[in-house]
Amino acid sequence: MSDISYREISLNGLWKNNPAIVQLLGLCPLLAVTGSVINALGMGIATMLVLTVSNTCVSMIRSFASDAIRLPAFVMIIAAAVTCIELLMQAFAYELFQILGIFLPLITTNCVILGRADAFACKNKVLPAMYDGFIMGVGFAVILMLLGAIREVIGTGAIFANMDLLFGEGAKSWKIVLVDDYTAVLVAILPPGAFIFTGMIIALKNIIDTGIKNREAAKTEKVAPTSRRVRVTGNIS
Repeated sequence: MSDISYREISLNGLWKNNPAIVQLLGLCPLLAVTGSVINALGMGIATMLVLTVSNTCVSMIRSFASDAIRLPAFVMIIAAAVTCIELLMQAFAYELFQILGIFLPLITTNCVILGRADAFACKNKVLPAMYDGFIMGVGFAVILMLLGAIREVIGTGAIFANMDLLFGEGAKSWKIVLVDDYTAVLVAILPPGAFIFTGMIIALKNIIDTGIKNREAAKTEKVAPTSRRVRVTGNIS
């Protein structure tokens, strides 16, 4: 592994360099499919798997893939991984596959995945590259689910609806109605709501980062040394 540690990879993927709220990559699925938790979870899992697989494969071929074929090879690897995920979802979660629609194949062109392949996977060994893809995918999925939860709660007054689309019939009872006779706030589950709440999440992260930075600066601030008077006894010739 290069000079980056697993701890630093984790911090980058989950917080410092989160692809969704720091790099601001992959905004198309982030804004389009986060009307509910189940949609966000499905897209998050798919993106995480593609990131992990593509980073691993790119790292494996990095030593003999020349610059001339590097980018086409990356795209082919990502497209193959996306195709496998699509086939799996068609087999085991077909209704969710239909809901996500065009945004599943568009994972192939997601800048998060191609960016990690080019910036990290092709420069590091297999295990760090695989871990980086997994953590970046987790960080992206967490923001997707957070945004989906906020929009679903504010938009419908309930959460975890239609979880059976991914987890089977037993998950129908997972739905939690927070407010009875809730008046739906449609703007929350429409595209404008996605922009509004994404901006709020980014603003909250910036506030937290600023607070952490200010506290660290206060701790490391050095007090200027005070001058001391030296008492001299005896005669000075």
